[in-house]
Amino acid sequence: MTAKPIFQITSFFLYVLVQGLLLQNVVAFDVAFCFAYVAFLLCLPVDSNALLLLGMGFLTGLSVDIFYDSVGMHAAASVLIMFVRNYWLNTITPQGGYDIGVAPNIDLNGWQWFLGYILPLIFLHHTALFFIESASFSLFWFTLLKVFASTIFTVIVIVIIQFLFYRSKRY
Repeated sequence: MTAKPIFQITSFFLYVLVQGLLLQNVVAFDVAFCFAYVAFLLCLPVDSNALLLLGMGFLTGLSVDIFYDSVGMHAAASVLIMFVRNYWLNTITPQGGYDIGVAPNIDLNGWQWFLGYILPLIFLHHTALFFIESASFSLFWFTLLKVFASTIFTVIVIVIIQFLFYRSKRY
């Protein structure tokens, strides 16, 4: 087994455990929730098989659902963004395309591209998650406020994680 699958398996468990044990209780102003586990899904290699991505989205979301005691809400939102991910990557393909086996991150693609990549997908994830949670449109504006606040909070945390742990060792 090479180093890349071992790193991905380790990061899967770290993201899910940190989400379930630490970030579950992190809420800002009673509206902004942090779902940093989405970073694991969004930073999978660009050339990953679509069926594998859907499976990883389901497995990751289901693992988070176990911690949150939510019945498939995170799994549904995660599968949705994994379904849309390849289409979005094709839409924002940089000139020259993507390298084979490379995972999207700030260091390789730059922060502007990275924000343009993760922001719509995280917004989609949070929209699906919070509207599934509310199960109606009766609290539409409050749910929309939770979506926007949580998207901003999650993006900030993911960018911090990228700068702290995924920087290359260039000298």
